[in-house]
Amino acid sequence: MNTIDQKRSLGILQRSESEKKFQLSRYAPSDPLLTFIKHYWIINWDLEGHAPYFQDVVPNPCVNLVIEDHQSGIYGVASQMYTKKIEGKGRVFGIKFQPGGFYPFLNSPLAELTDQALSIQTVFGTEAIAYEQQLRLAADPAGMIALTEALLLRQLPQPDESITLVNQIISRIHEDQELTKVEQLCETFNINKRKLQRLFSQYVGITPKWVIKLYRLQNAAEAIDKSTHYDSLKLSAELGYYDQSHFIKDFKSIIGKTPDEYAKR
Repeated sequence: MNTIDQKRSLGILQRSESEKKFQLSRYAPSDPLLTFIKHYWIINWDLEGHAPYFQDVVPNPCVNLVIEDHQSGIYGVASQMYTKKIEGKGRVFGIKFQPGGFYPFLNSPLAELTDQALSIQTVFGTEAIAYEQQLRLAADPAGMIALTEALLLRQLPQPDESITLVNQIISRIHEDQELTKVEQLCETFNINKRKLQRLFSQYVGITPKWVIKLYRLQNAAEAIDKSTHYDSLKLSAELGYYDQSHFIKDFKSIIGKTPDEYAKR
């Protein structure tokens, strides 16, 4: 059982503050599942006697299977920032699928799942009931991951080259801050724009344009979190915005606050 980089925020805003409220651990999947699973994640917290904590999250273009004490579900890609209330004492286990990695399990366009949720049984059948019960009783991460991989491996889909392509495209978006337009993706990967849009509708659930926007604003929020001397004009230029007002408008559309308002938090 291998852990992965715990310091990357991956959309969790104001990470230095959240580390005081809960513990997040991430674990890599076994080799047969690497095509489909990005990582497993576990959150533990104990806020008994303290006020609830509200964690803001900028979504990633990934489906998550989540099991909590009193509920569970499979959650499609969120198109906007969302807030999770954490209170009392608890634990959450999740599977973050690779971008496109959930489609072969569902075999329906992921656009139909955007901002929506499914029961685990809808996708993994009746054996998911026993899986959920056993996972809630598991004492440690190794036990939870072993149960999860047993379920996934029993229903492992056939390899799908489209998942590899989607992952390559989204990795490029994430890593290349100078990539700001869908046309640049089409040129880089030699793919027709309409074909790219259909690919993302089927395998990801949101458009490539929206993925570019999400990552740019996620990077912006993380940069503000880490900065002691925030400069809106400089940051907007670093992110490839030629117009500061456009940056401010985009930021507010995803984060719900202007960059200045967010920095003051």
